[in-house]
Amino acid sequence: MTHATRNPRSSRWLAFVALATGVLLAGCERPPVDTVQTGYRGTGMEQVYNPRTFAKVVEANQPPDAQPPASPDGPKAKDIYQNVQVLGDLSVGQFTRHMAAITQWVAPQQGCAYCHNLQNLADDSLYTKVVARRMLQMTQHINENWKNHVAATGVTCYTCHRGQNVPQQVWFQPVPQRVRANFIGDLAEQNQPAETVGLASLPYDPFTPYLLDKINSAPIRVNGTTALPTGNLSSIKQAEFTYGLMMHMSGALGVNCTYCHNTQNFGKWEGSPPQRLTAYHGIRMARDVNSDYIVPLTDKFPENRLGPMGDVAKVNCATCHQGAYKPVLGAQMAKDYPELLKVLKTTSLPAPVSEPLFALMYFAVGSPVLEGTQEKAMGQLVQTMKTRPRATATISGFHSATGGADLNAELAKQRAFTVRDSLIAAGIAESRIVLEKPVETQGNVAGEDPSARRVEVRVN
Repeated sequence: MTHATRNPRSSRWLAFVALATGVLLAGCERPPVDTVQTGYRGTGMEQVYNPRTFAKVVEANQPPDAQPPASPDGPKAKDIYQNVQVLGDLSVGQFTRHMAAITQWVAPQQGCAYCHNLQNLADDSLYTKVVARRMLQMTQHINENWKNHVAATGVTCYTCHRGQNVPQQVWFQPVPQRVRANFIGDLAEQNQPAETVGLASLPYDPFTPYLLDKINSAPIRVNGTTALPTGNLSSIKQAEFTYGLMMHMSGALGVNCTYCHNTQNFGKWEGSPPQRLTAYHGIRMARDVNSDYIVPLTDKFPENRLGPMGDVAKVNCATCHQGAYKPVLGAQMAKDYPELLKVLKTTSLPAPVSEPLFALMYFAVGSPVLEGTQEKAMGQLVQTMKTRPRATATISGFHSATGGADLNAELAKQRAFTVRDSLIAAGIAESRIVLEKPVETQGNVAGEDPSARRVEVRVN
């Protein structure tokens, strides 16, 4: 009787395979995992959660206790303290309460000295005070004008800072890649794995083209909307930048792609979960605050607080969400600080016009955002476009006479884009929408005329 002799080389090979398999599997998540169905059965629309990982997310998203309420009675802060440019209409007690909350949210280690010259509280020499003042105004702006993203929950300084001077999740423009002088050419930011895109080979900076500039941001699109060769700029390169942004959003919220998208057709709005529209507004909100509130502060920061390209830290989805599908898991902190929920009102806007074949919507000074009743005027327009499938909507934007001509012309165009994007978000095909620049975009009345800051829509 003979016995098979084990080949030492084969044994070593099997041992190596077993070791390699163990190493690879060590990077996978061990079961069990939880799934939550978000669409029809068989569509693959479900969210997958690891309860152990999610437990860490829950622990990291516990809000601090609110400061005890203060009496609104007594003198106003602006009448007692010098150089109070924001929150001055609060009572001294309310103002002190809010300053204590900001210290807890942003600078628990440094205290008041982080933003203030303790020898002269009215002094503006510390850049942190100038920045904090503008960030308060930004917070009020978000809560008042971006309800279509933050809803009634709102945001506070804690939403981003979480007890840190600088929010943990911010972004700077990276140093451009070197273009190789051979057949490879422009690397287009690819094959440099980065956390921003889930360590994939996708372009590592999807933020500069999509989240930096509210006026000139690139369209976020994978497929073109017109036939080649005219007008179709959605190349594979643009698609990969879009996928990079989507990877960031998925990681920032700790969700699958199906949290926002219909798996039958990822680009199709019909059948998409409502979160997709919320995310749509969130992208525009990030552009808005980066453009109008954060980038203009660049020269206020010292060099050591700037990025490698000399730019200031900016926000993206992770800045607020930090791995949670809702920032601080939806904790309604802002309701305890109502002074953060509103901004000073400008001249009231005229009532919108909403007729079956004509719509007229008005905008605040310097703003391309539809607010309140103005946004509700879209309802009749959307209904008409859906009941008349062959109709087209012609959109024209206007501006008032105040301000620079070039900026105003761009503002009028952006207002028209806002209405167009709202129609597309409601399921109206882009091919049925026409942007028409009027002969004269400026209002007939000189100065800041509320009726001139408008968009007209005609259905034909």
